[in-house]
Amino acid sequence: MTKVRNLHRDWMKNPEYKTEYEDLGKEFRLVHSLVEARTRAGLSQTQLARRMKTSQSYVARIESGQVKPSTAALERLARAVGLRLKISFEPTGAR
Repeated sequence: MTKVRNLHRDWMKNPEYKTEYEDLGKEFRLVHSLVEARTRAGLSQTQLARRMKTSQSYVARIESGQVKPSTAALERLARAVGLRLKISFEPTGAR
C-alpha cells in the first residue's frame, strides 16, 4: 500500500504540482487571518456581514476559501474589525 506521505514527496518533484501546492498554503494563510481578525474583534459572521454591508453567507464563503475576496471587500472587512488592510509585494528569490 502506498502512503500519502510518499506520494506527496514524489509529486513535489513536479514543478507544476509544487507551485499549486504552495499557492494553496498562501490561500489558507489568508483565510486564517480573516477568521482570526473577526474572532479577535468578537464578531460573529452575521455581525461582520452587517458591518460590511453584505450577507453572512458571503462572509462564510470567504472564510471557507470558496470565494477570493476583492481588495474592496478586504478593505470593508478590515474597517469592520477595526484594522487597516496592508498589501505588499515581496521578492520571490527568482531573478
